[in-house]
Amino acid sequence: MPCYNEAPTLSAAIKQVLASPLVGELIVVDDGSTDDSASIAETFDDDRLVVVRQGVNCGKGAAVRVGFGRCTLPFVIVQDADLEYDPGDWPDLLEPLLDGRADVVFGSRFVGAGPHRVLYFWHYVGNRVLTTVSNMVTNLNLSDMETCTKVFRREVVESLELVEDRFGFEAEVTAKVAAGGWRVYEVGVSYSGRTYAEGKKIGARDGFRAVWCVVRYSAPVERARHWRAARRA
Repeated sequence: MPCYNEAPTLSAAIKQVLASPLVGELIVVDDGSTDDSASIAETFDDDRLVVVRQGVNCGKGAAVRVGFGRCTLPFVIVQDADLEYDPGDWPDLLEPLLDGRADVVFGSRFVGAGPHRVLYFWHYVGNRVLTTVSNMVTNLNLSDMETCTKVFRREVVESLELVEDRFGFEAEVTAKVAAGGWRVYEVGVSYSGRTYAEGKKIGARDGFRAVWCVVRYSAPVERARHWRAARRA
């Protein structure tokens, strides 16, 4: 659970996650919050909860990498602390993993019958453009590459060399999952998006970075990078 200045929702998010019978461990990575987020997380008395404090704000991708490095159980779920995504959807997300069909599951906001808050039109357009560009490069047919709810077998996250510090993480991890040949499924999830006044943080700069990440971390570019590195060695 990456967290940056999410004091209004963090306690409820932790309670919902820990209430799930599916949870064996919860790793909250406080990414240099300037509010009481870290202190709120540390008030919970539960052996499954680990709170990691980062002294400075490094970005969501950096926080997720730290969390991945602390995971010990077979399946890893990225759950944001803002509760835009509902932990109640986890059973459906885990089903393709538990029955052996999938290695990675994306929680799509654009398929399924779950409730969705209606918000920004241009965010929707931007998401569709980014997802389309990503699909063209990765040869996947995702409906929601930018979804924040992604579920992995632990061996998948252990195989990925992730470097993006901010929201480029979503495009990077998608490209590298595709390049690794991992089996990807999509499951519809509900979505309760926030406005900027309510704390939404992603912006236009992150969208441009995502396009760069889609191309930069595609399989052909990655193979060329490793080939050049091998030659230099």
